[in-house]
Amino acid sequence: MADENNQKKKQDNKNPKRIPNKKFSIKKRLPVRPVEGNNVIFVTKKTNFKAQLDKCCDLLTKGEKEIILHGLGAAIQRCCNLALQLEILFSGTCQIEVNTGTVDLIDDLEPLTDDVDFGAQVRHSSSIHIRIFRTAMLGANQ
Repeated sequence: MADENNQKKKQDNKNPKRIPNKKFSIKKRLPVRPVEGNNVIFVTKKTNFKAQLDKCCDLLTKGEKEIILHGLGAAIQRCCNLALQLEILFSGTCQIEVNTGTVDLIDDLEPLTDDVDFGAQVRHSSSIHIRIFRTAMLGANQ
């Protein structure tokens, strides 16, 4: 049993990201944003869901042919819920195209003491990109 605990401690020491380091403070940089535009919406956990839904509805009703939703990490579920709500609201007139991926996020390591240098570390986060596009206009003769 003692040998297993020693092996676990040795494995933990090999990965420096897992060890809390008291020599640095971590400052998280903002993620790199894809192409921005009027029809691109970045979904976050902090923004009001109803406000995001209203913004998407306004874009689609004002004649926008497509909107693109982007979500990272914990906001992926909210991004999916938003797309599904739009599909329900615009039933039969919209389609959804989903792409998932991984985004590299960079954290700056700022030293708390003078004996260490500045540094950076890279971590990975899941991402989702949902394209919602109109297939038919409401009220159009078909």
